[in-house]
Amino acid sequence: MKLLDGAIAAVDHGGSLGRASALFPLAPQPFVDLSTGINPHSYPLFDLPATALSRLPEAERARELANVAASAYGAPSAAHVAAAPGTQILLPRVASLVSPGRALVLGPTYAEHRRAAAIAGHLVAEVEDFEALAGADLAIVVSPNNPDGRVVERERLLQLVGKLRAKGGLLVVDEAFMDVGPRAQSLAGDVDRGGIVVLRSFGKFFGLAGLRLGFALADALTVERLETQFGPWAVAGPALEYGIRALADSSWQAGMRATLQAEAERLDALFGRFGVPVAGGTTLFRYLDLPDANGLFSALGERGILLRHFTDRPLVLRAGLPGSQEEWQRLESALAGWASQRDDGAREIVR
Repeated sequence: MKLLDGAIAAVDHGGSLGRASALFPLAPQPFVDLSTGINPHSYPLFDLPATALSRLPEAERARELANVAASAYGAPSAAHVAAAPGTQILLPRVASLVSPGRALVLGPTYAEHRRAAAIAGHLVAEVEDFEALAGADLAIVVSPNNPDGRVVERERLLQLVGKLRAKGGLLVVDEAFMDVGPRAQSLAGDVDRGGIVVLRSFGKFFGLAGLRLGFALADALTVERLETQFGPWAVAGPALEYGIRALADSSWQAGMRATLQAEAERLDALFGRFGVPVAGGTTLFRYLDLPDANGLFSALGERGILLRHFTDRPLVLRAGLPGSQEEWQRLESALAGWASQRDDGAREIVR
């Protein structure tokens, strides 16, 4: 068990091109940014009504978004959906639904959950044993997990909920990547039981992370508590319009899932050609585990290909999907250059 009490400093994440330029100042531009798990094929842009920008958001549109989100995610009803300007802003508020106590995070995983729980006043620890979560006041599970893609079965989570609820505890399940995961394992349809908050991210699957839209799914009283904190107009007009249209577009979603599956398989094959083992992930990102992870990160970065590295886990990397044929070609060329350097180094050692 790793204690993380007070770990409230901002965390380094993928997706910063400014940081990439500082790390690799001589790299060819623009960077091919594979450091995030954001879909490179965004939902089609469309012309917004002028009122989405010129007027405060109407309550009617917010209710429509909640209805569409409930249907898309499988929540019992719109009364079980709280919309917010991104999942990130939800994290400390959800952690504050439980009085400060013991928060346990199933790790290794997305670091912001630890930070949010500490901000909410909890004593935070990261555990790798799922059964240990029963000892928490606040238990946090990311499923599918970031960065390795681990999925915790719904039945195991429901058993945990029963133990936590009996003592007034709360289970938070971050399903940011469940749009491309095994949706039968989602707890979205179970939130009316109480003691559960499910987080869903809009921007990752729909490729519109800058829009800032996310959801907390919970029992109706918990949703009311969260919405009271947000106040009116919590979600901006443009986010309302995109959320309503995209979440209702089941045809685009089904087609995109098939596209991402094919591209994830293509990425696995490309890494395999150069001896890079893929150890897990989702169809939005692949999880790499190799002894020379730092060398691969640096070699590709110098060639303008940015992967996600983890300072506390030096043997793993995460790679998102290229967004165009040109990006695929640049990645292949960079991998070939790295492999050539690696093989030359091995031959030099043999000599």
